[in-house]
Amino acid sequence: MSDSTPIPDSVGVVEPQSLRLHLPPGGLRLEKGGVLTEVDVAYERCGTLSPAADNVIFVCHALTGDAHVTGIRPGETEPSGWWRQMIGPGRGIDTRHYHVICANIIGGCKGTTGPASINPATGAPYGSRFPEITVGDIVTVHHLLLTQIGIAGVAAVVGGSFGGMQALEWAIRYPDFVGRAIVIAAAACLNTQALAFDIIGRQAIVQDPAWNHGDYYTRPDGPPKQGLGSARKLAHVTYLSQQLMADKFGREKRPEWLNAGDAFHAESRRTFRSYFQVESYLEHQGAKFVERFDANSYLHITRAMDDYDLEEAYGTLEKACAGVTARMLIVALSGDWLFMAEQSTEIVTALIRNRKQVSYCHLDAPAGHDAFLTHIADLSRVIHAFLPWVGTPEPAATTVSTRFDDAEDAIIADLIRPGSRVLDLGCGNGDLLSKLARERQVAGTGVEIDISRVVRTIDAGHNALLEDINDGLQMIPDGAYDTAVLGETLQVVLRPRDVLHQILRVAREAVVAFPNFGYLPVRGSLLLQGRMPKAKALPYEWYDTPNIHLFTLDDFLRLCAQEGIAVRKIHCLSRSRIGRLLCCLGHRNLGADRVIVHITQPPSS
Repeated sequence: MSDSTPIPDSVGVVEPQSLRLHLPPGGLRLEKGGVLTEVDVAYERCGTLSPAADNVIFVCHALTGDAHVTGIRPGETEPSGWWRQMIGPGRGIDTRHYHVICANIIGGCKGTTGPASINPATGAPYGSRFPEITVGDIVTVHHLLLTQIGIAGVAAVVGGSFGGMQALEWAIRYPDFVGRAIVIAAAACLNTQALAFDIIGRQAIVQDPAWNHGDYYTRPDGPPKQGLGSARKLAHVTYLSQQLMADKFGREKRPEWLNAGDAFHAESRRTFRSYFQVESYLEHQGAKFVERFDANSYLHITRAMDDYDLEEAYGTLEKACAGVTARMLIVALSGDWLFMAEQSTEIVTALIRNRKQVSYCHLDAPAGHDAFLTHIADLSRVIHAFLPWVGTPEPAATTVSTRFDDAEDAIIADLIRPGSRVLDLGCGNGDLLSKLARERQVAGTGVEIDISRVVRTIDAGHNALLEDINDGLQMIPDGAYDTAVLGETLQVVLRPRDVLHQILRVAREAVVAFPNFGYLPVRGSLLLQGRMPKAKALPYEWYDTPNIHLFTLDDFLRLCAQEGIAVRKIHCLSRSRIGRLLCCLGHRNLGADRVIVHITQPPSS
């Protein structure tokens, strides 16, 4: 599509579809022992399917979501899909290139068989007779759907929150079916706090007299609206961060309280209603939810989420990930206290232990857990770059590059064994990884703190970790890589000694490149002018430099000696003839403006 062609704002009208699955003899046997003799699945699809049917993106919806992920519902005039900001022409998941499918989950209430569906054995709604379901059952049903409509594999499966758990299960359960998997704001199991919120929410429903053990569909008093509304209010608090709640409401008073008379205030005190605006907001959320969702579905789905535990199922998370073949992208959100970033890094660690292809992004998202639905600018860029075929490099940054030139690239490449695994710390745009992949057949992973550079690295086809080296590399297991490259970065980290030990923990050897502040022109500038130098190797003013440690080659070698780090080889580079001559004469600390040092782990005692 040319740049002059306008991109439509939406995929247009998306028609809901339904399919009755072809089940094995005896029906669908569920993991908890139940059987369903009939299963209908509601789904929607948009974007053109390629002739080879190899451009399918399957989207797993979250806890109370549905198949209407993007586009306009029939009869509506505006897009209403729950992820319409992410999916559409020119968006993160670009429907000009991909065929997107999203289906309602089993146990839900949006067209796929669930507790409110008619039980063929009785002719009445299942209600209390609906069998217990698992995340595995949900994924199995969706796999049956895709194969029945002629999809032999998906380019990617994507999901956030409970949908992220499904995406993870897809990669584990159907490794030959899934090319890539994107797991957003999810975990391999719920933590204790998240379990507690779900438990309280379910208790609010089952303690509502209208629940009637799940058989309320034909009763005159209707569904347990009060209990379901309370459950939703509680859950909704967990989806937002404290910062967002404070910014949105603070301690603002309800308008009706401020303008009401004494009678209204007396009634509010008697019923213990508060006068804060946040209560009005939660009441609104609860009232909306009970009109669109079924209490039994909420009970079944939340229990399936609570029971999901890969470590319990497989013995360890590492064993659970052993059979994964999909390329993985794990995303955590900074303001999410429901699914903590530590839970995402546990998945990353297990995948790296198994030598799987995995990228990780800890995105700045102060809005909280729901930010993957509402604040998606960075998430959209990352997903766009990670998906196959579509990603295109972004314009190069205008900042001064501190990465290598061709001479340094060649030296570093010579120090790395062909076919090895490389961790490039401070990887920039992934240029070195691309060179190593082409010339040394290296499988590389980059680490960067800048989101734009991580996007470019992923877009170039490499794994990348959006991580601050200063915070350590704890998610990376011991000895996960053969060689670590630390290029033009040691002088900008907070604790260089700790970083050196960290990189020699995760890799057997390392290549460290840094500017040499003992270089002759640097000394001359200080001696003759009394000012901090500025040159090609040090292209910053003193007040605008990332360099916080001004050390020399001799300083580095002395640190290695103190820490027992073995120095295998030293390469000194200089842009000046005098510098090169000094290096040849043995005055490396005086003649080199840049240094590349090959180091290894201390010998075993």
